[in-house]
Amino acid sequence: MLNVNNQPILQMSGLDAHYGDFQALYNVDMEIQEGEVLAIIGANGAGKSTLMRSVCGLIDNEPDQVKYRGQNIGNLRADQVAKLGIALVPEGRQLFPSLSVEENLLIGGQIGREGVWSLNRVFELFPILKERRNVPSTALSGGQQQMVAIGRALMSNPDLLLMDEISLGLAPVIIKTIYDALPGIIDDGMSVIIVEQDITKALSVSSRVYCLQEGRVSLEGQSSTVSREEISRAYFGVE
Repeated sequence: MLNVNNQPILQMSGLDAHYGDFQALYNVDMEIQEGEVLAIIGANGAGKSTLMRSVCGLIDNEPDQVKYRGQNIGNLRADQVAKLGIALVPEGRQLFPSLSVEENLLIGGQIGREGVWSLNRVFELFPILKERRNVPSTALSGGQQQMVAIGRALMSNPDLLLMDEISLGLAPVIIKTIYDALPGIIDDGMSVIIVEQDITKALSVSSRVYCLQEGRVSLEGQSSTVSREEISRAYFGVE
């Protein structure tokens, strides 16, 4: 359910991001409303993951370039951002290989935020994880590891969930399983930003879409009405 006051839960204003002397984002303006599913698309190297890392405190920005519920968070550490209610499912999953499925999930709960997400609810969302709860994460398939990464983020009980390339390298049947779980994730009003290479999938699950091209916003529109021609121009920078 969207915020009736139309106030964004997250807002980026003139967001720049750098890796040393290399600039990865240029003056990005973007926002997401409460309860909204937002898709971010773009080619490799367009700046999608950099944007997610900027929001999560993994890249230091100017304080007012990222606002969460009206609070400047652009210069906060990742742990401070997480405690405010923002969780990241990182590209590549980044599980702890020496820990079991259950131990990886419990790490997400150490943030200490109250909410509806618990081990049991994650196991309801992804039943295979309950069966494999004592298995080392390295013994899981890629799809199961992705489920653990999503579950770990949910265990922090976020209000805003960032999902970075969650279908990358997975078989179509596994991708379907993961996306079929999305309604169960957002049914309590959680806001979600999905970074996705699969444009069709991104448009099908989101209400709005942004396209990044070489670190700049090249398109913003309603997922249901934006045309493939518009996306192609924005994606590849073709006039």
